[in-house]
Formats: sequence, structure tokens, C-alpha cells
Amino acid sequence: MTCVLYEVNVEFNKEFLSIKENQITIGIKSKPIKGEANKEIIKKLAKHFGISTSLVQIKTGHKSKQKIIQIQH
Repeated sequence: MTCVLYEVNVEFNKEFLSIKENQITIGIKSKPIKGEANKEIIKKLAKHFGISTSLVQIKTGHKSKQKIIQIQH
């Protein structure tokens, strides 16, 4: 299994997912309250890559729109 780090930029009140090389722009509906936005990001990325949510990990930026996320393929 390989781990890939992605730079993730989050936009609120939108619904999309765009990946260009190691950069992901993701639109989410959840509010950044009690980790709800981070949970939605993890679920969306896991679904997109066809993997378990346990293989998607936020490395930095838990409270930021800019995140580094590690995905195991």
C-alpha cells in the first residue's frame, strides 16, 4: 500500500470534487462545527477513491480550509 499526500482546499456551501495532480478542491455542505466538515471531507474522499474512511487521514489543518490529507491506496 502506498500513501499519497494531497493539498486540500475546502469551499463551503458547494457540492463538488476536483483533483489536479496532488491538489484537491472539495465543496462541502457541512458546517465546520465539532468536526462535521472534516468528517464529510473524509467520507467524500474515501468514496471517490473507493477506499475505507480509515485510509483517509487529515495530517494538518484540522481547523483550516487548507489541509494536508494522506490517502492510502
